[in-house]
Amino acid sequence: MLRTVLSAFTVPEIRKKLLFTAFVLLLYRFGAHVPVPGANAKAIEGLQDSLGSGGGVLQLLNTFSGGGLARTALFALGIMPYITASIILQLLTVVVPSLEKLSKEGEVGQTKITQYTRFLTVGLAFAQSVGYVFLFRSLSTSTEPLIPNFTFIPVFIIVLSLTAGCVVVMWMGELITQRGIGNGISLMIFASIVSGLPGGVSGWWNTPDQVFKVIMPFLALAIIAAVVFIQEGQRRIPIQYAKRVIGKRMMSGGQTYLPLRVNMAGVIPVIFAASLLAFPATIGQLVGTGWGQDISDFFVAGKAPYLIFEALLIILFTYFYTAVTFNPVDQADNLRKYGGFIPGVRPGRPTAEFLDRILARLTFPGALYLAAVAAIPTL
Repeated sequence: MLRTVLSAFTVPEIRKKLLFTAFVLLLYRFGAHVPVPGANAKAIEGLQDSLGSGGGVLQLLNTFSGGGLARTALFALGIMPYITASIILQLLTVVVPSLEKLSKEGEVGQTKITQYTRFLTVGLAFAQSVGYVFLFRSLSTSTEPLIPNFTFIPVFIIVLSLTAGCVVVMWMGELITQRGIGNGISLMIFASIVSGLPGGVSGWWNTPDQVFKVIMPFLALAIIAAVVFIQEGQRRIPIQYAKRVIGKRMMSGGQTYLPLRVNMAGVIPVIFAASLLAFPATIGQLVGTGWGQDISDFFVAGKAPYLIFEALLIILFTYFYTAVTFNPVDQADNLRKYGGFIPGVRPGRPTAEFLDRILARLTFPGALYLAAVAAIPTL
């Protein structure tokens, strides 16, 4: 594997893409350390301690931003508004006929949907920036406020800075996808999570609990092995193709399979559930006292109410997103169109019903797996 990675640098085109990807990711990490104009540097240190050692949804959002939220950085919003906008547009293509028509118009339709996603990202980023400004105010102390001059002009500048930072992050992700290696958004999420590993390793090494220190590496390896096993798990549906005449040639039939993965929804349900859980937690932080404090205490990671709500949302979104990304009726129509069929199952509606039953059986364990993966780090 190492030889394969090293040999990639000998190919000029691949080397250029790798270096470009690394450069953009470095800029992304740099932006996660640059504070917004008007923020109090001393108060930022206290915020890093509170969010870095605490739990709950705010810490999860801080992780996805690569620590930018705790630093009140330009890239504090991270890539979450863009991900949320993408998920919303994907869900709307199912219920809005005009968007569904666009999604089936090939490259032209996808270009328009991408533009709508960008516009929605800007709107979500602006709204979230306003919420973050008041969140920063609620997390401030009387002696060291995060925003010393909390008037319209300074606050508006901070909101614009955070919104612009999110737009730049979105642009960086698209640049990596177009000119770099892999999917830009996924790589930026990966970079944000990996940036927190040194702190996690340091916390594990300095823990006074010696039993935990010994067990943790083996537990981490077991979780990684389980994740890889389930991610690669699939049900292969045999597909048989009949003989066809194309022009003057007789094309012989063949046999292949349709792979249905246990986790077809990916990590999207976890991200969307975290985004929804962030709203009540943020409101609770903004109010600070009384019922607001009760809400904050209710949505603390690791507690039973939080875990129950998180698991229910993840299971719900797993079923919903799987239905969006894989349509048994369309698959059955495509098979019949190209002369394919499942042995023992009639083409058309029976095939769609058969695929739907198989998918329902696979989705439930996949949803439980996602809920477990999301819950384990908070325990």
